[in-house]
Amino acid sequence: MKKVVTVQDVRVDTRRVSAAVAAAGLSSFALLYAPQPVLPQLARAYGLDPGSASLAIGVATTALAVAVLPLAWAAGAVGRRRVILWSVLVAALIGLSLPLAPSFPVLLALRAVQGVAVAGFAGVGAAYLADVLGTARLPTAVGAMIAGNSVGGMLGRLGAGFATGPLGWHGALLAVAAVALACATFTALTLPREPRATTTPERDPLHPALPREPRTAQALAERGGAVGARRVGPRGGSRPRLGAAIVTPILVGGLGMGAFVALYNAAAFRLSAPPLDLSPAAASLVFLSYAMGTLTSAAAGRLAARLGRTPAVVTALAVTVAGSVLTAHPSLPVIVLGFAVLTAGFFAAHAVANAWATAEAPPAARGRAAGLYTLCYYLGSGVGGTVGGIVYGHAGWSWLVGLTSAWLLLAALAVLVARRRPVRVAEATG
Repeated sequence: MKKVVTVQDVRVDTRRVSAAVAAAGLSSFALLYAPQPVLPQLARAYGLDPGSASLAIGVATTALAVAVLPLAWAAGAVGRRRVILWSVLVAALIGLSLPLAPSFPVLLALRAVQGVAVAGFAGVGAAYLADVLGTARLPTAVGAMIAGNSVGGMLGRLGAGFATGPLGWHGALLAVAAVALACATFTALTLPREPRATTTPERDPLHPALPREPRTAQALAERGGAVGARRVGPRGGSRPRLGAAIVTPILVGGLGMGAFVALYNAAAFRLSAPPLDLSPAAASLVFLSYAMGTLTSAAAGRLAARLGRTPAVVTALAVTVAGSVLTAHPSLPVIVLGFAVLTAGFFAAHAVANAWATAEAPPAARGRAAGLYTLCYYLGSGVGGTVGGIVYGHAGWSWLVGLTSAWLLLAALAVLVARRRPVRVAEATG
């Protein structure tokens, strides 16, 4: 009897993987959202309205969305680890050049390049974890990755907000970029290579007359196998299709992220304007709410495993709506509470939806599924954040809350409708 060597048989240091990916997420998302707390300063420096200033975020996230699928495809050819390393290093170097931009259009151009660089990590991170750790631990691993991303987003915003007072917005962005470069260097030194497992015929101990099914993504791809549908085609057959099952989690990611970024883009303007009149450092404290996202995203995978995906996502979206409504209150403590609640709800929904989209895909198509999810997620960020800035600038915070709540409720409705979709026998047995 010949031995099967699978991804699960390869000894991988889980702590090393987690630390390296967490550092990559911290670097990437600190850079991506560092301009958010200094949007009012950018608006004053360049004579912009809130909607125009929010392009500093929207251009980067839209560029990320456009680049994520090509980079996910490239990762399949050159290796996901290599793409992640180039992503974090180039993004950090672009971050160091942002304070040198002579004009707002040049700054936007640099932000677009930076968004393309961040797309490398954002688009293939989940697929890389699936390759290294296997699908059994994927929801928890993705939740941990998103927790690291949220820490990066929080620290980048807080660092920029606190540094703006003594250093100005130029020095604030430079300080964040320096920390991001240190994290990117750590990732480059510690991120392990993907295991290259091979499969040879072996008898299944439960059914000795039948050969064991191949366990690696490569072997399944060669045989045309598809997780869930259990379709096995001839060797060299057509590429596995993603199917309609991933549409719902992708919609949740896009609409949820659009609402989330729209509220946070406008938060600095609202908190620094009368009657609150907070300083940049004090206003940036609202980003401490990301700590709630770190906790809930890490726990979301276990919650979904216990309750099911539909109840977990719908509950998380309802919590996000409740938190956004609380932010419409005039009292500062209630506003802060609202941001904490909506952040907790959003990151829980995002963690489950991200793992949902990846798990629904055949192993050979995980990279494409992760790329499609990330594309819609950051398109939601770019479009939703810019539209939210325009609505806030022209109609105020209450209208912005109403618009974002409608997006979140639409996402919840899509999840409930998907639950009623007839399940094919092959899917049920899969």
